[in-house]
Formats: sequence, structure tokens, C-alpha cells
Amino acid sequence: MQSGRQLKKRIYDVLIVGSGVAGMYGALQFDDNTDVLLLSKYDKTVSNSNLAQGGIAAVLSFEDDSYEQHAEDTFIAGQRYNDTEAVDTLVREGPHDVRRLMEWGVNFDKDENGEIDLTLEGGHSRRRILHFKDSTGAEMVRGLIAQVEKRQNIEFKDNSYLCALTQVKSGFRADILINGSYESIFCSYCILCTGGIGRIYQYTTNPKTATGDGIRIAHELGAKIKDLSFIQFHPTAFRSGEGERFLISESVRGEGAYLLNCNLERFMHRHDDRLELAPRDVVSKSIILESRRTGSNEFYLDIRHKPEAYLKERFPAIYAGCLRYGVDISKDLIPVFPCQHYLMGGIEVDLDSRTTVPRLYAAGECSNTGVHGKNRLASNSLLEALVYSRRAAQDIKRFMENGAPKVTEHEFNVDYSGAPLPAGTADEIRSIMQRSYFVLPNPDKIRTGLQQIENILRRLKSAKFAKTVEYLEALSLATAASIILSEVDQL
Repeated sequence: MQSGRQLKKRIYDVLIVGSGVAGMYGALQFDDNTDVLLLSKYDKTVSNSNLAQGGIAAVLSFEDDSYEQHAEDTFIAGQRYNDTEAVDTLVREGPHDVRRLMEWGVNFDKDENGEIDLTLEGGHSRRRILHFKDSTGAEMVRGLIAQVEKRQNIEFKDNSYLCALTQVKSGFRADILINGSYESIFCSYCILCTGGIGRIYQYTTNPKTATGDGIRIAHELGAKIKDLSFIQFHPTAFRSGEGERFLISESVRGEGAYLLNCNLERFMHRHDDRLELAPRDVVSKSIILESRRTGSNEFYLDIRHKPEAYLKERFPAIYAGCLRYGVDISKDLIPVFPCQHYLMGGIEVDLDSRTTVPRLYAAGECSNTGVHGKNRLASNSLLEALVYSRRAAQDIKRFMENGAPKVTEHEFNVDYSGAPLPAGTADEIRSIMQRSYFVLPNPDKIRTGLQQIENILRRLKSAKFAKTVEYLEALSLATAASIILSEVDQL
């Protein structure tokens, strides 16, 4: 794995944009004869994957579970808007990918008998979720980075931002900002694994990478974007200030935490028979409705009835994270409220992760495989990242093995100069989105919000701004926000 500013080559077989689970697992599918450039927007560990707490869902035993039951739970959570074939592919192929991670040294918690310790989360009818404490994503990222570093054919660059992707004969030209310097390369194939759009909201569990860049780039190329308004708002983020919020994993409720309103009363029985273990969208909407009923945004998780030693062992990151805010979860209530968490919509892809643009693929959160429907079942996202990044790589390998032509270098001229982006543009977009569509759309604000976002987008496109990360991220945010509010406005 190379560091520094300069890229080794000008022409690559495959460009993979994003260093989460999808990006790294996809890169690892290629053999030593395939030149792969893997880009990480910031540090290689800054991704939604790295923040994933709860785990990864997979049917590894058929004693009390089945592929069919996993699929049915996925359909129920997704309100049966899911793509049946995509879900079947996920649940049947996913266990193989999970076992491969284990072979590569990724750790999952085991019980006293040395068997994988499976936990339960909202929407699941069986214990089928593998986890590593409450830092499953970080452990998967650690293990995948270790594998990527062993591969001589993978050039892994951090602090590398894909500014633009342009179609050329038999591939793409990619304009990249690497540690402050602009470079352009050519690739025969590209897999976008750029994550979600969380930073279009004031309150999100997503890291700073989640600005919808891959969606904007695919949209500029003419790729179809599907159901971008299908946004999951996690019901239990730690209630604090604006920006990135600390997630209280669904597995806390899976292990017995109660959800309380401002009067310290359980209330989920008024909304769903599954109580605290209803799917995320149901719980989030129930909290909003309960807040309207009580006139308060004060909600809490209560897991004080569990032993302190158990909580420290099972949820070490959450325990430590809450302590930083002065909350001891073994003695205190945990203040929570919904915030943006995950994107079910995205760049439309088929079962091989192909977009509607030739040689362009998408995997992970930026894609729409159809797996999640209108609401993602807990812990299906990491599984989807594995399955569909692998399928993207396998499809590319088939093309290469069948002698598909490779990209060649082309002449080009790119001007990155221009005026600085006006301060506060991204914050303005977030404020509009928060007012217009948070958990439940605000009918009185949608049309006005859409007009405001479209004005921002026109200004960003018409004026000559310098092609900085700040400008391009604002362009990505405005593009995603415009698509989302347009969809909601048509409902």
C-alpha cells in the first residue's frame, strides 16, 4: 500500500472510490494481474462502515433459522417494497462472505462454548447477528485493511477526493484531489462505494465523508438514481448538539433496554405490538408522534436493570461514549432522539451492481440494490456491502477475461480555478432539509424547501467557483437534496 502524494500510474484497470467495507472487500476480489486504485476521501478509517456498532446479519445455522426467515424479516422491515431476487441473493450468498472474513482474521464474539455469540435487533425474529462487542464495523475495517495492505496490485490512497468522472472510450477519466494536489488518471472500470448522504442534515450519525459525492457523480454521468427519499432515521442517537451524533445501537434495545418518554413512561405499546423491537422506521415515527402528544423532545433508553459488569463487557464503546457526556448507562437514563442514519435509495444497480452507465458500478450505501425496500432491516447493510461489492468485482472480471477493450490515455484540459465558496452554503442546505423532511415530511415546507435548494444548486453550477473539496461537497449535498425533495414533493 502506497502513501504520499504521487500516484504510481496514469492508467488503472479498476478505480474504487471509498474505503468502507464495500470498497475494500471489492478491491480484494481482484487478482495480482489487475491494477486497482482504491481511494479514501479522508483517513482510511473514516467511513460509515467503521462506525457500525450492532453487527452483521447472516444465517450460519439452520437449527432455529433459515434463509427464508431472514428474507421474510427483510421484507417486513422494507414494507415489501424490496426486490425479491436481490434479497434472496443477499441472504443466500452473504454467509459465504462472512465466513471468508473469519478466514481473514476478522473477529466476532463467541460464547462460553466457543460458538459465535448471536444477538437480536429490532425487526429480526431470530438471533442471527454476529458482532464484535459494539464495534463490529471497526473490527471488519481493521481486518480488511490488513488484507489490502498485503496486496501489491492495490494502490490505496487516503486524503484523496474524486472531483469528477468523465466517460472516455472504454472507460473513464478521473480527476482527483490528492493531499491538496490535482491529478487525473484513466480507468477501464469504476466502482463507486462512497457511502450515504447524512451530512445534508443537521443531525446525523454519519461521519464527514457522507456528502453524497458518488450519487452526484453518477447523476452527472446520467446514471439513474432511485428512491433517494427513502431515508432511515435511527430512533436512538444520543441527544446532543448539531452535527455527527453518537449512535446508541439497536442491539441495546435487543438486549432489553426500555424506551421512555419525558414522563419516564414506556409508550411503544401505543404504536406497535413489537414494542422496542419494532423496525427502526416504526420506532422513529412513534417517537415523533409521542413528542407531538407530550409536547417534548425528551426521550430516554433505560437499561439500568442490567448488571454493570455485563454492560461494560457487551457495550464497551457505548458505555465509554456515554460517559464522555456524563452518563453512566448502568445508573443513568440515556437521552436519545431520532436522527438521520442510513440511505436505502441511491444509484440504481442490478444484481451485478451495474449502474445504467456502462462500466460504472456502485456498491454499499450509495447504491440501490433493492434489498432494503423502504426501510433497512438492522445489520443488513454490512452484509449488502460484502455481497454486492463482490458481485461487482466478479462481473468486471468476467468482462476482462472475455477480452473487453481497455481504456487508453486521452488528451484533456481541466480548470480548477475560481472564486471561493461563500461561507455557510452547506449549513444552509442542512437547515432547509431539517425543516422540510425529518422522519416525517413537513407538507408546508417541502415546496418552499425544494425551491430554495434548486436556487442554491443553480448558483453553484452557474458561478465559477474553485473546485475545492468544500465546493464539490456542497454541490453533492445540493444535488442529493434536490432529488430527495423532488421525490417527496411528488408523493
